[in-house]
Amino acid sequence: MEKFTTVSGPAAPLLRANVDTDVIIPIQRLVGTGRTGLGPYAFERLRYEKDGSDNPDFVLNRPQYRGSPILLAGPNFGCGSSREGAVWALMGMGFRAVIAPSFGDIFFNNCSQNGMLPIVLPMDIIDRIAAETEAAQGARHTTVDLARQLVVTPDGTEIPFTVDGRKKEALLLGLDDIALTLRLKDRIEGWYAADRAARPWTWEGVER
Repeated sequence: MEKFTTVSGPAAPLLRANVDTDVIIPIQRLVGTGRTGLGPYAFERLRYEKDGSDNPDFVLNRPQYRGSPILLAGPNFGCGSSREGAVWALMGMGFRAVIAPSFGDIFFNNCSQNGMLPIVLPMDIIDRIAAETEAAQGARHTTVDLARQLVVTPDGTEIPFTVDGRKKEALLLGLDDIALTLRLKDRIEGWYAADRAARPWTWEGVER
């Protein structure tokens, strides 16, 4: 997956609570659509009018937030089903980080497996970032620095955030769980060889 180091840009505010994965990407769009083709369908029911035109009242359709790399969200973002396509859809819109007071557990874990950084910050700080961005009409950017574990607001305030050390390493290196495990392939193969020699009866009929 793509490495995550630092991203900077206008932070798009979608501050409603309990945005579930079905709102992020309808289930029917996951049939016959590759993981890189979901961006146009993200937030489909909110984003488009019935005739397919853009909904001018949907905040992410506003010019200053199109292509934003950072999404500001409300509590319990990504709740609902376990569909990994919700993360793919957000990344298809250009998002690399989501900042919310809380997340659906499965969505939170799916993010780091796909190169997206979920950040937990209090709602008052998120509201503050949104207000600073709105006041500048998106011209002043928010920065997310994973290495330093900081969110830098549009006015330059540095806000620390916590992240699991293993997930941080994976994101910085651009490696999912499988790729991280394969870095230990020599040690794994060594264990297999040693155990086969020590307990050959347990390996009868097993091919490697």
